[in-house]
Amino acid sequence: MLGAVARFAIRRPVVVIVLWIAVVAGGFTVGAGVFGRLVPEVGTVPGSESQTALRRLAEAGDEPVRLTALVQGAPADDPAVRGSVAAAVADVRAIAGVERVAEPVPSTATGEALLVEVLLRPGDGAEASAGSVAERLRRIDAPEVVVAGGPLSDAEFTGQARRDVVRAETFSLPVVLILLLLVFGGLVAAGLPLLVGVVGIGATLGILYGFSLVSDVSVYAIQVTTMLSVGLAVDYALLLVSRFREERLGAGDVPAAVAGAVSSAGRTVLFAGLTVAVALAGLLVFPDPFLRSMGLAGAAVVAVNMVAALTLLPALLALVGHRIPAAAPRGQRGLFSRVAGAVQRRPVLTLVATAGALTALAVPVLDLRLGAGDPRLLPPATQTRQLWEALGTHFPERTAPGDILVVASTPAGDPELGRLRERVAGVPGVVRVEVTPVGPGTTLLRATPREAAPEPATADAVARIRALPAPFEVAVGGDAARLADYRGMLGDRAPWAALVVVLATLLLLFAFTGSVLLPVKAVLTNVLSLGAALGAVVWVFQQGHLAGLFGTVRLDYTNLTVPVLVAAIAFGLSVDYEVFLLSRIRERVRAGADPQRAVAEGLQRTGAIVTSAALLLAVVFAGFLIGGFAPIKQIGLGLVLAVALDATIVRMLLVPATMTLLGRYNWWAPSPLRRLHARLRLEEEPARRHTARPGIAEPAVAGPAEGAVSRRPAGR
Repeated sequence: MLGAVARFAIRRPVVVIVLWIAVVAGGFTVGAGVFGRLVPEVGTVPGSESQTALRRLAEAGDEPVRLTALVQGAPADDPAVRGSVAAAVADVRAIAGVERVAEPVPSTATGEALLVEVLLRPGDGAEASAGSVAERLRRIDAPEVVVAGGPLSDAEFTGQARRDVVRAETFSLPVVLILLLLVFGGLVAAGLPLLVGVVGIGATLGILYGFSLVSDVSVYAIQVTTMLSVGLAVDYALLLVSRFREERLGAGDVPAAVAGAVSSAGRTVLFAGLTVAVALAGLLVFPDPFLRSMGLAGAAVVAVNMVAALTLLPALLALVGHRIPAAAPRGQRGLFSRVAGAVQRRPVLTLVATAGALTALAVPVLDLRLGAGDPRLLPPATQTRQLWEALGTHFPERTAPGDILVVASTPAGDPELGRLRERVAGVPGVVRVEVTPVGPGTTLLRATPREAAPEPATADAVARIRALPAPFEVAVGGDAARLADYRGMLGDRAPWAALVVVLATLLLLFAFTGSVLLPVKAVLTNVLSLGAALGAVVWVFQQGHLAGLFGTVRLDYTNLTVPVLVAAIAFGLSVDYEVFLLSRIRERVRAGADPQRAVAEGLQRTGAIVTSAALLLAVVFAGFLIGGFAPIKQIGLGLVLAVALDATIVRMLLVPATMTLLGRYNWWAPSPLRRLHARLRLEEEPARRHTARPGIAEPAVAGPAEGAVSRRPAGR
């Protein structure tokens, strides 16, 4: 199949390129509309009790949109400030869409601030009204005025997402180009992977826009999938261009070298892409619309980049490949083979040391606490973040933990409701309970918890309230209840998601290698690097170590979607590099090398590529770290460390150690599975034999069957 694809791309390169230009043009033109359709909400569980409570409140009547303004920097009783605030309040009351403006409230904590709350009528005009209200309030004659809430805060989240994407791409793409120039030593060869990366961005925007038409797309999704697209596109293109340069050593012309590269490295790209797509598709097990959309969009993005690498890149190489020089001949000895030799002399010690180090790095995961987030997730320059911090100073009661919302389907005058209120007030961890009628047959009990939503005491209070008896329907919602529902969902679905991903990965790696033990080894070693990366995220962002270095503060929790996303992406990328390495080791085994020599030579052949690919991918994900969203920074740190650890400790030390200990059993499989593997013709296609250039050894060519191997020396 790959041979047919390569032949078509070589014969019709212009057709292939024109088709991809149309895809990219459509992606950037239509897909740019996705920025207007992003939603800031994440971490919901459809059908959960917290969602039921939210729906019942909405059915009882839409709540007004709330804006909050805080005037600070001068005494609250300053006549000039009071007069300016009073004039602004009068003007705001006259703005269309304003339902009510509360009287200014002075700070009792500091006496240096005034608080003004504005309620807007819900509906399509709320956004325009909010803009007019904010504009007028910010003209109050005072040292500082901050206004946020409702559509204003939503706009800040969405705008931050757009700026973060631009900032990350502005940072990563030039750095990636410079690194590619250093790797290839030529502008044409370096430009091709970057071009495929740009194609991936355009296609990604189009895919996300398509998903936004049928489902919510989070502000975080645009950043994660875009940068993942760039990273994978560059990775796959790097692998194919590197192999193309090697094939030019023995191929007589460019088309033959392109065909040889697609036949060998193309199979690696195909299986590598499938493993990443499978890992992301595991997110479909979760009912959270955000995770499901990330799984769908992420898998689609991986597929697009994989197809672009297998079709667009061969077409481009067919046209400009003559301007890319062949790779310099390489011997079998080098830095990476010497590393492998050192590992193979002490495989047990290496295995124990590396596994122990990764396990130690993963220890903070034991303290993992999930939280839904607060305005601290935004940069300090945003109005939403500034309002939160100012409220903490001047009105600390306004930053108290969010209420547990008990929605009772009964009128406020029902005696049974009074008894339920008393029972809720008696729950440990509840400070007070307020009764608010919200409709003819619906009443809301606001239970204020003593501690924040992520704390165990608050989660226990939610569980106790839900267990209280009542003669009418009751649904418990609010931030703490939503977090409890989400944690419960993760506990129920995460094992199934892990099972799906692991089984699919085992099957794909068996199809790629024909081995039963190597896939199991790959899964176990990848789990170690993943645990270490998540441990670092918890250590920095949740526990606050070096948090200032990343432009954030101690949050005391990890964003509830970060562990799942980092696990899915990092696991897929780890298997990605496993495929890169195993492909070359497998080539050496099929060429007749003994197991130990095959590992050393395979590591020598792939060490530079894996290291370069990991460095490029780490640069791309490092773009997350210069963004504004704390959850995106958490994802960025987790992925940068996962890639770095996998490409160094795991791929260079742990894998050679385990493969050395397994020896000839690396490629073992029961006889029925070996026959099945052979029957399905899952081995790579035989590469076309070319006449070797004088003085250069011809590349080893895989035979059509396990026993038919070439014994020719390899010159690379």
